[in-house]
Amino acid sequence: MPVVVLVGPMGVGKSTVGRLLAERLETGYRDTDDDIVAEQGRTIADIFVDDGEGAFRDLEKRAVRTALAEHGGVLALGGGAVLDADTRALLAGHRVVYLSMEVEEAVRRTGLNTARPLLAVNPRKQWRELMEARRHLYEEVAVAVVATDGRTPEEVTQAALDAVELKEA
Repeated sequence: MPVVVLVGPMGVGKSTVGRLLAERLETGYRDTDDDIVAEQGRTIADIFVDDGEGAFRDLEKRAVRTALAEHGGVLALGGGAVLDADTRALLAGHRVVYLSMEVEEAVRRTGLNTARPLLAVNPRKQWRELMEARRHLYEEVAVAVVATDGRTPEEVTQAALDAVELKEA
């Protein structure tokens, strides 16, 4: 069972904070998006373009299930992983931290990044729509919410540790 699972929107810093948490807790780090890329041998953007979002979500669901069963360190999930009801059910009983941010911070961090297929056109409007659909799902699975706006990765890492009352190794 993972020590902590990070959820939140794309660009919030799950990978960066996850690596820092793993380092401070002296444990391993795993990212389900990385698992999918390694398994498929192509980027997530390519999977979206070539196979569609539905196919990607199927891969994501399987990757999360596998990682939750196998990984005992810090686990970061892709931004849309919480869309699946089965995945949300699997997260019950886990120490899940929702890393949050507001739209201005999201646009500053993600910009017009073409590697983020769901934000390819009008990122500000699309990010707001994504968050309207997802915020309650992130909150549903989380035992703690940590705002990332205006904070360094180190500050977010410490806030996450404090929020779930984990002590550094």
